[in-house]
Amino acid sequence: MLTDHHGAKVAQALALALTEALESNGWSVAELSRRSGISRLTISNVLQGLVWPDLLTVASLEKALDRDLWPGRVV
Repeated sequence: MLTDHHGAKVAQALALALTEALESNGWSVAELSRRSGISRLTISNVLQGLVWPDLLTVASLEKALDRDLWPGRVV
């Protein structure tokens, strides 16, 4: 089952952290896109679990949000 895969758990945890960061900042996907340089489509796809973001995408989102999103090995 894919959800038991560690990579899938990491992607789910990252999507949850991204959702919480957006809500905490009161930002829309469009606002995060503007601030991070990551397309709205990519951000939406990450939030929906349709794609697993690459490191450059994660780093850009973390910098724009001024918070860590990567859950590490603890998931």
